[in-house]
Order: sequence, then structure tokens, then C-alpha cells
Amino acid sequence: MKPPAWYQLRLFFIALQFFTRLPIPGWVGFQPEWLQRCTRYFPLVGWIVAWVSALVYLLAVQFWPPALAVLLSTAAGIWLTGAFHEDGFADVCDGLGGSVSRERALEIMRDSRLGSYGVVGIGLLLATKLAALHALLPLQVLAALGIAHPLSRWLATCLIWRLDYVREEGKAKPLAQHMRTGEFLLAGLWAVLPIIVTVYVGLMSWQRIAMGVLLAVVAASWLARRFVRRLGGYTGDCLGAVQQLSETAFYLGALVTLPAWLAG
Repeated sequence: MKPPAWYQLRLFFIALQFFTRLPIPGWVGFQPEWLQRCTRYFPLVGWIVAWVSALVYLLAVQFWPPALAVLLSTAAGIWLTGAFHEDGFADVCDGLGGSVSRERALEIMRDSRLGSYGVVGIGLLLATKLAALHALLPLQVLAALGIAHPLSRWLATCLIWRLDYVREEGKAKPLAQHMRTGEFLLAGLWAVLPIIVTVYVGLMSWQRIAMGVLLAVVAASWLARRFVRRLGGYTGDCLGAVQQLSETAFYLGALVTLPAWLAG
């Protein structure tokens, strides 16, 4: 029997509560098994983060230089998510950069303290993200935010869909059940829709979008292979790392200008 619409709405609100600071209505309630099913709406949560970030940018750029507007927009997104994904990226940098064995890597990633690899990694990532967004035209910034946030979160769900969760317990353990293919495809729909709308409206050329998607997929695939080789699967921090790196990779791809000899 097909689940009722209110059940799907509850799953969305559970995803919103888990991945952001936003409050949800009291009538939603909670059951542990809902966390296992709510990942289908992870990219849809990316819509919310993208809209808030884009709105802050749109307002800020009316009063301040674009560089400052990009900084305020990025800060708003980080506040909205509680730096959830940035923390995961930094922990992965520490774990994979400062260890040799799988056990030691997992131990370092669980440590709440931030090491030198994490500090350098998140600093360079944020600097690259800010520089890339600043290099885009204002309308392109809005388009890039609208695409990159859902897309990067869908790429993170690829790990849940295909890989094994390697911890006995952890923040992502409730989400760690393998996604059904139907759930994964539904999550993909939320990532594809902003691309279709952006191309239709003409905020960004399909060539820029295609290059951004390509680099985002390459970045996520590279990280996934590293996780399998070094950890044997993924952790919650790995999901955050994929989201952050693929988001930034999309911005870089949207900026790519092919040299004349390659463009033909």
C-alpha cells in the first residue's frame, strides 16, 4: 500500500530537523525508523539551505561589495546547518591525513578536537568556495547555490545507497541503512529539478552546469574510493566531506573556461 502524503511530509520534516537548526511542527512526532527513510529528502533540505543562502546574498549585495555578500551568504548557510557538514569534512581531513591504519583513522575522526589537517583542510575549502562564488556574476551565484546544495547532498546519499556504514554507533547510524533504489532515485529527482529550472530560465548556461556537475561527480567518486580503501565504507563524517567537496567542485566547474586548443 502506498504511504499517505502526511507520512512523506513527516519524513521531510525529520530530515529538516536532523540536517538543519530549523524547528519543525510539534505534530510531526518522532519514530526511530523514520530516520532510516528520511534520506530521500536530504537533497530537498539542500533547497532550503540554498534559498536562505541565496536570499542573504541577494540582500547583502544591495548594500555591500559582492565579496562581502558571498561571505555573509556562506556564513548564513553554515549557521543554518550548524556547521554539520564542515565539521565532517575537517574530521575526514584529520582522520585520513593523520593516520595509517583504519582503526586509528576512525579514532581520530571521532575525536572532537580539531587537528592541523582539519584546520588547513577546512580553511582551504572555504577559501576556495568563497573565491569561486565571488568570481561568478550575481545571477550565476544564485543559480550555482540553487544547484550545488541539492546536488552535493544527493551525491552524499550515494554513499548510503552503495557503501557500508563502518561504525558500531554514531550520529549517522540511524541513517545508515542501505537506501532502496526507489528512494535513491527520488532523492536524485530533487537534485535534478533545480538544474532543469536553471537551464529553462537561463540563469546559467548548460555548458557551465554540465562542467560543474562533472567535477562534483568526480570529486564525490574520488572520495568514495578513498573511503572504501582506507575505511572499508563510510561514516557520518564522510557524508559531510562528500557534500562539502562536491559543492565546491561544482562552483569550480561552473567557472571553467576551456583553452582554445581544447575547445576546438
